[in-house]
Amino acid sequence: MHFPSWMRQLCRGFSGPVGWTAQPAWGSPCRSLGLSSHRRLPEFSSFVARTNTCGELRSSHLGQEVTLCGWIQYRRQNIFLVLRDFHGLVQVVIPQDESAASVKKILCEAPVESVVQVSGTVVARPPGQENPKMPTGEIEIRVKTAELLNSCKKLPFEIKDFVKKTEALRLQYRYLDLRSFQMQYNLRLRSQMVMRMREYLCNLHGFIDIETPTLFKKTPGGAKEFLVPSREPGKFYSLPQSPQQFKQLLMIGGFDRYFQVARCYRDEGSRPDRQPEFTQIDIEMSFVDQTGIQRLIEGLLQYSWPSDKGAVAVPFPSMTFAEALATYGTDKPDTRFGMKIIDISNVFRNTEIGFLQDALRKPQGAVKAICVPEGAKYLKRKDIESIRKFAADHFNQEVLPVFLKTNINWNSPVAELIMEDQRLELIRLMQVQEDDVILLTAGEHQKACSLLGKLRLECADLLETKGVALRDPALFSFLWVVDFPLFLPKEDNPRELESAHHPFTAPHPSDIHLLHTEPAKVRSQHYDLVLNGNEIGGGSIRIHNAELQHYVLATLLKEDVKLLSHLLQALDYGAPPHGGIALGLDRLMCLVTGSPSIRDVIAFPKSFRGHDLMSSAPDCVPPEDLKPYHIQVSWPADSETDKNPLNHHQES
Repeated sequence: MHFPSWMRQLCRGFSGPVGWTAQPAWGSPCRSLGLSSHRRLPEFSSFVARTNTCGELRSSHLGQEVTLCGWIQYRRQNIFLVLRDFHGLVQVVIPQDESAASVKKILCEAPVESVVQVSGTVVARPPGQENPKMPTGEIEIRVKTAELLNSCKKLPFEIKDFVKKTEALRLQYRYLDLRSFQMQYNLRLRSQMVMRMREYLCNLHGFIDIETPTLFKKTPGGAKEFLVPSREPGKFYSLPQSPQQFKQLLMIGGFDRYFQVARCYRDEGSRPDRQPEFTQIDIEMSFVDQTGIQRLIEGLLQYSWPSDKGAVAVPFPSMTFAEALATYGTDKPDTRFGMKIIDISNVFRNTEIGFLQDALRKPQGAVKAICVPEGAKYLKRKDIESIRKFAADHFNQEVLPVFLKTNINWNSPVAELIMEDQRLELIRLMQVQEDDVILLTAGEHQKACSLLGKLRLECADLLETKGVALRDPALFSFLWVVDFPLFLPKEDNPRELESAHHPFTAPHPSDIHLLHTEPAKVRSQHYDLVLNGNEIGGGSIRIHNAELQHYVLATLLKEDVKLLSHLLQALDYGAPPHGGIALGLDRLMCLVTGSPSIRDVIAFPKSFRGHDLMSSAPDCVPPEDLKPYHIQVSWPADSETDKNPLNHHQES
């Protein structure tokens, strides 16, 4: 039987007889912080019926009498069966002699995935029958007694990672899906990393783990919140998007180093790869600046990082929001590969190409381009046409393919209008090689960069489907993005402002003078942590002055300050300077484990529509249950089918 590398790593991390000491699974970070390089292994069989786990037995256990509990993975010719628990697999020899007929009957008739308890002797496998791909492959268990603890009905799918299942089926029978090696690995690694984070924060740096309320009140700005009815007519609780206000109040209360593994809630509707409830590593500190928060998080990740994923190099590189947008077309760039955006406006200052002239005459007008390596070799004409259609449909912009060193009959007409000196300058600026293709666009700076940022990722996807290695899945590329704008124009009313992050973010010290004159130009003390093109954390230095906070809320954002009167009042009672950050634990674990979805690192996730397919939540409740809350359901005329909760059970 073949075991994937991650399973062998998990087994190595836990293997060894109970009570042994071994090198920890976390490697160098703990040693560099002065912790002991040896650590007692957990006792996985304390307080329970078994003496050992299935996956820990080795040739060093030969001759020992053991009791094992687990699930029947499979059976072969009624001679062997493989027993599985969270730790791994072990081969069990079914006794064939007549004196053990009752044991044989139990082990031969129990369906696959039944739970059994066996007792017997650890013996060596016969010469030539060892399985080097199996951590327990040198031994087997010669059974003496067996007990069927619970039989298993016919399964809706096989509990094997290589068996393809729809995600809807996996979520409907999540308790079965959790038995898979991959889900066991994901959730156990998550637990390990969280425990190491607790050690780093609490034991090494004096943080206090404080729980904050789940029932709160509606707050202005940010994502939509879930409402919870109360027994007071017309009054509702709100589930917090984050513990933001509470952790600031804890700073005012003198708990100057707070952290929490916090449950958060956002009613974001049917957004792909998002969850209505999710987990953050929530952190706040007093008397700290942006650099202090960044160094803390770098140390936290370095300390908790699994050793088999490679060392985490610190400090992480940093880039301003403006640089990220100009170079990668996004505020969460994937820096594992190149294809950077290049401003080639100066090359075409005196061009006679009409649409380039028009773009450069406009405010913030620019000509931008990316170089797709070996694009002429790997991208077909239909790929280029698909890219151009995407640009037209989503950005209302023209994108032109330009081949500077390759003669292709579907080259853009613009290429023929490029003068020789312009061609040579483009080759120099873009570092064009044979078979490279330039994707060129012209327009307003931010719009052109955003478009090319999308196309950069689209081209990377296309090249990788054709076998070109661009983004190393084993590489973890961290990046701080800083100096975000404090405010953005509202989409529905660009003359009004909204917070780019949240309304408690402090303005950049160099830009405070602009708050009263040109607030749209003010930068913030907000910072994001990006990993492989995904935002895994965000935070800021907070406003700790009540007068400034009131001005931002009331004058600039036009929010009802009564909703935040408790916070404004608290800021007037000696609030210390403070700042913090929240790491998205689900997203972080998704990247660490290489999972395709955050649902693969959460024990009981919701579907992409926010449904629990296992229990059919959300569900209907009878009108009498709503009466104490003084609310009633107003059903749309055409939604009779929605009243039946069974109609919400299936999802594709």
